[in-house]
Amino acid sequence: MSVVCEDPPKKKIRTDDLPEAPDEDWPEAWYMPEGDCDNQKALNKKDPNEPANIAALRKIGISYWKLNADAFKYPVKAVPWDPKDAVDPDLMKIRDTRGYSYADIITVHPDHLPGYEDKVKSFFEEHIHDAEEIRYVISGSGFFDVRDAGDRWVRIHVKKGDLMTLPEGMYHRFTTDDNDIIHAMRLFKGVPIWTPINRPCDEHPSRQVFVKSYMSGEEEQIKKKEVDGKFEEKNEEQNEECVQ
Repeated sequence: MSVVCEDPPKKKIRTDDLPEAPDEDWPEAWYMPEGDCDNQKALNKKDPNEPANIAALRKIGISYWKLNADAFKYPVKAVPWDPKDAVDPDLMKIRDTRGYSYADIITVHPDHLPGYEDKVKSFFEEHIHDAEEIRYVISGSGFFDVRDAGDRWVRIHVKKGDLMTLPEGMYHRFTTDDNDIIHAMRLFKGVPIWTPINRPCDEHPSRQVFVKSYMSGEEEQIKKKEVDGKFEEKNEEQNEECVQ
């Protein structure tokens, strides 16, 4: 009687999570001037410039990694692109630990995107998504504008090698800069749904998830400051009346 010896089950190799980039390695980020944006592709900085606080951006759910985009080649366009084909070990770590199972690669440029100007204008409509948004910039550059805890616009200048995630339900918009080109990978968990949900959508379940996860304490503090400010103004008015 022969005995069949089976190989012992292979241990699954554990892929450690890739630490996020330190604050000093983040892309430049700043507060935009109040009011309408006449040229969405311009820097749109205040005078003097008001840099954004990276710790505050982390607090509202933004994550960021810096990868070596020059070390690996990617197609100009691939819809879809299997993330299992990734050979960049850092990208593989992010893919595995965060569960990204779908990807595509696009180039936003007049030569590669039909109706380029109209598409870029549509990207710039303020909106949310019902899932996390992940973008890896392979080359080129552009601006992610996000609403901070006080509902002010923060502009983040993403460039080659930047991989950034925005949480589900965050108000944001995107545009190319005046170079008019960005080559990027979009990653997703499961079946992708790219449909934007334009503001106003405060009652949307995804927006509620975001507010509960990242904004509840911040909104209470902001409201308290507004109430305190109005209370102080009222006291000042009463004091002036007493003096008169």
